[in-house]
Amino acid sequence: MLDQDAIDALKDLGEHIAAARPDAVKSWHVKTGELTVFAERDHIVNLLRFLREDPQCNFETFIDICGADYPDRSERFDVVYHLLSMRMNHRVRVRVATDEDTAVPSATAVWPAANWFEREAFDMYGIQFADHPDLRRILTDYGFEGYPLRKDFPLTGYYEVRYDDLEKRVVYEPVQLVQEYRNFDFLSPWEGMTSVIPGDEKAQES
Repeated sequence: MLDQDAIDALKDLGEHIAAARPDAVKSWHVKTGELTVFAERDHIVNLLRFLREDPQCNFETFIDICGADYPDRSERFDVVYHLLSMRMNHRVRVRVATDEDTAVPSATAVWPAANWFEREAFDMYGIQFADHPDLRRILTDYGFEGYPLRKDFPLTGYYEVRYDDLEKRVVYEPVQLVQEYRNFDFLSPWEGMTSVIPGDEKAQES
């Protein structure tokens, strides 16, 4: 847990970023010892470049980009950037919101390493990134349908892909579960959960 001086330093940093880039920063806060900046989608690249080059920020180390899905919102996706300043010994989280159709400007112009992270967010959530040099799936197989990390994606997916040795080709088939979901008691792989969990018989009824 950060001490009060470190928290005050993060608050000063948040105020500095918001004052320097009012066009790009919607709001910011410090919670649980972490600085989070909520940014305008269309200004994200300029904000990231500022965070890297400004001497009070010095966020030279790009950690990752990830997505988050909030299906009840009109802009259902958050794109979340994590940056580190080893020189200044502080971190920042930057968040932008977008919908299924509106692309977020790619961060590859600032950090080329953002390439694969943006491809992963596209593959898992369907988030679009404008001016990305090679926006295509990176984790799922060829011809995969849907986006697995969306909250409305079915738990068993749509299709399974396998190589058929008889037909000598890749076959796409609807997912079929070989058995129904079962609750195991972890004592026997053949028995379902019993009404009395072992050990409960020793409990005294009040």
